[in-house]
Formats: sequence, structure tokens, C-alpha cells
Amino acid sequence: MKDQWALESAGPDGTRTQFLITQLPCQIGRAKSNDLVIADLGLSRLHATLATDITGQLRLIDENSTNGTFVNRHRVEGYCLLNKNDIIHFAGAEFKLRLIQVEPHSVLPFDQMNTMLIAGTKSLSEYFVQNEAEFDELIMGNGLSGAIQPIIDVKTRKIFAYELLGRANHPRLPKTPIELFGLARAMDREAELSLTFREFGVRKFAPYIRGSKLFVNAHPKEMFSEVFLASLAPLTHSTPDVQIVVEIHESAITNVRQLRRFVSQLADLDVLFAYDDFGAGQARLLELADVPAHFVKFDMSLIHCLDKASPRKQKVVGDLVQMVLAAGSVPLAEGVENKEEAKICVSMGVQLIQGYFTGRPILAEELDAK
Repeated sequence: MKDQWALESAGPDGTRTQFLITQLPCQIGRAKSNDLVIADLGLSRLHATLATDITGQLRLIDENSTNGTFVNRHRVEGYCLLNKNDIIHFAGAEFKLRLIQVEPHSVLPFDQMNTMLIAGTKSLSEYFVQNEAEFDELIMGNGLSGAIQPIIDVKTRKIFAYELLGRANHPRLPKTPIELFGLARAMDREAELSLTFREFGVRKFAPYIRGSKLFVNAHPKEMFSEVFLASLAPLTHSTPDVQIVVEIHESAITNVRQLRRFVSQLADLDVLFAYDDFGAGQARLLELADVPAHFVKFDMSLIHCLDKASPRKQKVVGDLVQMVLAAGSVPLAEGVENKEEAKICVSMGVQLIQGYFTGRPILAEELDAK
């Protein structure tokens, strides 16, 4: 086996094709005389050339093309050096630069490849995702981090539990969960990222919070699956001093029978559950009554400036709190930022509070430093 540079293309249906770069220079364009022929009128007859740079890297030269050559969506002016997993556009034809292993005898002579690829669009398509390699590194543990935010009991004013929050400190990836899950969504890997954050966070923070509860998130795409349940079992066994609470997002609740079975399976693992973001969309009142959760987390959109809200809104929120109490669940207010919001939540019957007013997230690095 030997390492071989290749340009990988992707079609709208997800099919992948690889063009092995077995000799340099390699000319790319619309004319049949090129080594890689792309039958698209958006390309120039000779559009670009791949060559070996004096540094040993691949050099990509734009041959004064009409519609441009782009690397990671930035137009090449003259030439640039390439790295593995760079995304390259020759006009509207998109490729990813791969370094793959091949059997030497399996590689056809260059002049026998007769590769002919057709681009599907003249605009800059996005079949490939930038930073895919770095995302793989994150999944393997490189650059993973996390934080925990305290949840306060309003009666004792002591910490009742914590919520686990995923973070990253990889130098070439976004830091915030929203941006990271946006990247994961582009690759259909949200469940994988959610699992990685959860497993890292539980094991990382469990030694610091013995005897407490830890609320963990689950992505709707992994909810109710056997893979998700199987991932919880080793976490509960390895952290017996920490009670895990799974947060179920309301968008994942579509079938009461399925939900009831899932909750039973959680109970077998000694795992509690909470309805998350309650009131952010359609309030799941039927599920609240038929399958009452241990906790119901009121979305911060309901809590923000609740003390300044109209009497009508305050009555609606107060009635929802009473319904949660009547169902036997514990109401928890998220996103409480000041004393006034906390005060009105308590007056409505909220029993747990989470937010900047009672405690900001604590990063793993901060705990390690202490």
C-alpha cells in the first residue's frame, strides 16, 4: 500500500468518485487534452494545474481561468499550496483533496484513466464540508471540553444538580455548541457529536460532583434508539455516585406509547428524565399528564423578563407551573438572569432555578486548575 493524492467528487445523490493523481503536473479543464476533463462550460479549456512545489506540497495554479479556482471557498490568485482535505472548486465543480492508500498494481496508467466528470452546478456547491478532518479529531477526543452549570433549589438555596454543557477548544473548530452542531448537521453526524459530548462530560465532571444529579442532553436524532440506551448503561455503572437525568427535547416527543416504553427503559438503568425547553414550541400537555417527567424545564423564552410581562402572560406561565406540579413533576426555570425574574418564578411555584443569576457555567479547565 502507498499514499496517493486523489481528488474526490460528490454528486447530488451522495455518490463519490475519486480521481487518482498519479503524475504531476496534472492539468485540469474542459478540453479533452487535459489529464482531468470536466465537461462543464463554466470551466476554461485549461482551467488549472496541480504541480509539486519546492516545499514538497501540492501547488495549485489557476491558469487565468474565466470563472476562477477556489480553495476552501476563497478564490486563488495565481497559485496556492494545498493541504489534505482542502475543498477545491474549479468554477462550479467541487472536489475534496484526499490522501488515500492504494495498491500500486491497482493504479491505471495515467493516460488510460480517461476520467470525465460533470459538475452539477456553476455556482460554488457545498457537497463537502470544510473542517471534516478536524471534526473527526474532535470525535476522537482532541479538543473536547465541557462545562457544568449549577441548578439551585429555591427553598434551601443550595446546589441541587448541574447541567452538562458541551464545549470544544480545538484550534480549527468553533467553540460554541450551536456552531458545532451546525457543522455536524451538514454531515448528518449530530447524534455522534451528542454522544461524544455526553460521554466525555459525564466522566470528566463526575469526580467533582459526587452525590449530585447531572442533567445531560440528547439530540432528537438519537432519542429512543437502542444505541442511545446502550451508551447510557456504562455511564451509570462507571459513575454510581452521580444520578443522571436525561433531558428530552419536546421536538422528539411524537408518540406516547414509544415515550412510555423509553421511560421504562431509563428506569431500568436508574436514569431520571426531564422535559426540556417546555413552552418553547408546542407545549406537550398530553405527554405531561400521561407520562409525567421527574423534572420539567421551562424554556428561557418564557422566563426572560417575566417580571415585566403582561398580566396575561404571567397568568399563562403560572398556570403551566401549576399543571406541572399537579402532574407530580418538579418545575425548573431556565435562563434566570436577575433577582426579579427569580422572585416571580418562585412566587409561581417554581422549585428549581438555573441561570446566570444563580451560577454561570464552570469550564472543565477551571475545575482542573483548582
